[in-house]
Amino acid sequence: MTNESWGTIRQELLKSVGQNNYVNWIEPLEFEGTQDGVARFNVPSNFLGAWVDRNFGDQILRFMGRTGEPVHRLEFNVPTGRPARAPARPQPAATPERPVERVDSDLPGAKLDTRFTFDTFVVGKPNELAHAASRRVAEGGPVTFNPLFLYGGVGLGKTHLMQAIAWELQARDPSIRVLYLSAEQFMYRFVQALRDKQMMDFKQLFRSVDVLMVDDVQFIAGKDSTQEEFFHTFNALVDQRKQIIISADRAPSEIEGLESRIVSRLQSGLVVDLHPTSYELRLGILQQKVEQHHAQFPGAVLGDGVLEFLAHRITSNVRVLEGALMRLFAFGSLVGREIDIPLTQECLTDILRQSDRKTTVEEIQRKVSDHYNIRLSDLIGPKRVRTFARPRQVAMYLCKQLTQRSLPEIGRRFGGRDHTTIMHGIKRIEALKGSDPQIAEDVELLRRSLDDQ
Repeated sequence: MTNESWGTIRQELLKSVGQNNYVNWIEPLEFEGTQDGVARFNVPSNFLGAWVDRNFGDQILRFMGRTGEPVHRLEFNVPTGRPARAPARPQPAATPERPVERVDSDLPGAKLDTRFTFDTFVVGKPNELAHAASRRVAEGGPVTFNPLFLYGGVGLGKTHLMQAIAWELQARDPSIRVLYLSAEQFMYRFVQALRDKQMMDFKQLFRSVDVLMVDDVQFIAGKDSTQEEFFHTFNALVDQRKQIIISADRAPSEIEGLESRIVSRLQSGLVVDLHPTSYELRLGILQQKVEQHHAQFPGAVLGDGVLEFLAHRITSNVRVLEGALMRLFAFGSLVGREIDIPLTQECLTDILRQSDRKTTVEEIQRKVSDHYNIRLSDLIGPKRVRTFARPRQVAMYLCKQLTQRSLPEIGRRFGGRDHTTIMHGIKRIEALKGSDPQIAEDVELLRRSLDDQ
């Protein structure tokens, strides 16, 4: 079989396994040729060869069979004399950001998005501390914040900052081994290693990196075996003075089901909150996106005040805001009309209606007090009698479900209660919903009345 035939097979594999799998596992294969029904490949590591053989071997053999040359086995070899990796070292001066095709081919991480760099991150008061801390970590050098823990709601920029750090680190030092992946991917790799009795390979892989970045760490909460391995990986890297960067939708202490020793470890570094966006920050993000969309949608024109209108009305998260702007540009390009505010309202009716639904903690407390016919002061007061305690827990549960307030913030609105008390109340209602039809009905009625107001 020729190299040209392998090139055709690679294209078939790209369609079959998807872009991420292709980049991480197929692209690093170096086809050496076939002999006696054996196809031989050079690979950067034994781990990668074993992974490809287990997960994609049958597909490769099937595609090779279509070329007419009988191939019944794959062989993967790490070439001798391959140059050793240079040790990671910080660079004294910043270098311009440049795209990096991917992290090392033997690191099974998520593919980085070229849009998520520091150059495209709009800084404002709600995110300036997180941005400054991320910049500091991205400079490399001696580890200062370990781990750096970024947390906040959906669409506030956690993933953007995580990937910006990865791009910057590799731009400054291409030899550095950066592994960026989600907590779900970490768990998937761990479970697969257990199943295939490859735990030594798993441990070696995750402990050999210079920088480990785990997105959405709340996903491993409640998964004991995964937490155990994550804890040991974390400790091993910290002991080696390797950088760890973590993100989540909540502060470590608020992640229910996360072991206390992991919470303690996560809190030992720098924990930074990305706050909900301000009007000024949203407007800055829109202004930056306008420049990109003009090239993509020629002829689309936004009228005066449209950006300000969007920044004022759409406050839920940046993704919704960017999606609304994209829709306006597409609409303007298709119909050939200037997008003014009336046309904006017509085009974004569903988004604006959804954004107008802002349920507050105070509204929930009033609704629950009325529903159970108790005084608001008793709902948020210190009395623990069942008549007040159960409605109070229902209100806590609804606050967590219907608002973006953190547990400590909710606790402050309920007479200064500790966040663990709020967490207990939420768990209690979640349990009762499955066993007490009356509680389930009360929660559903209250939720509907709050949605409809």
